[in-house]
Amino acid sequence: MRTGLLLLCLLMLQGCGTLERADGPPPGHVDASNVPDAVPRAEPRSRSGNPDSYVVFGQRYYPLQDRRGFVEKGVASWYGRKFHGKLTSSGEPYHMLKMTAAHKTLPLPSYVRVTNLKNGLSIVVRVNDRGPFAHGRIIDLSYAAASKLDMLKHGTAPVEIRVIDPSPPATAAAPTSTVSRSQPLPAPSTEITAASTTILTSEAATEPGLWLQIGAYSSQANADKMEHRLRDAGLRTRIIAPSSNDTDALFRVQVGPLNGDSGILTARAILKELGLHPTGRPVDDTRP
Repeated sequence: MRTGLLLLCLLMLQGCGTLERADGPPPGHVDASNVPDAVPRAEPRSRSGNPDSYVVFGQRYYPLQDRRGFVEKGVASWYGRKFHGKLTSSGEPYHMLKMTAAHKTLPLPSYVRVTNLKNGLSIVVRVNDRGPFAHGRIIDLSYAAASKLDMLKHGTAPVEIRVIDPSPPATAAAPTSTVSRSQPLPAPSTEITAASTTILTSEAATEPGLWLQIGAYSSQANADKMEHRLRDAGLRTRIIAPSSNDTDALFRVQVGPLNGDSGILTARAILKELGLHPTGRPVDDTRP
């Protein structure tokens, strides 16, 4: 056990670009704009990189057992040439032109959507490394990932990261009353919360904030299908079921609550990647 933990620490200190260092891009001009995003798929946990806990620079970290619904906001950085070819915490070689990342506590591997909150650009990366251990950073991106977020020049950027669960979604239960599976995403930028899905009747009270309607469906099955698609992309959702007084009897699928203009911009960027272009404005009450 001690030998395994020692190996993990050595891999983290050697392989991940999460410490203060002199690093840089690949030699020559490299265009990473065409590097495809990571494609989420179900994978077993790596044999290394997932201890019950580990210590770096006197700080103990506890890798998560359940990544579902994980959301985090903070500062992203990137690592490149200095660590290219070295082993990551999961034991895989780091490749700066692949869409990968390092995180201190997410299970290895995990897939996350990273959105640059300054420009709305969004990518999907595979987390296979530990870090960053520099103060105030929440994720360390490969050179290619940082390039696609347009953050190479400044070195860091404010981001939101959302876990993508590649496992098949569970079948939604029929709506009978207000069902809330977790609390809404709070405003502070460093909070970690679980994604939520809420099925409401039209008379029910809503969570505070702005909600953007994606579609209205006469079939609950179709509404459920869209809701699962949005959740898999890391968006928070709710379905508003028709009340007995509604003449149109439509199930309305919405995303939110959105935190102001930046939240709306982020949501629209993710929706655009899904091929969805809602034209309506977000609403701030229980009715779409």
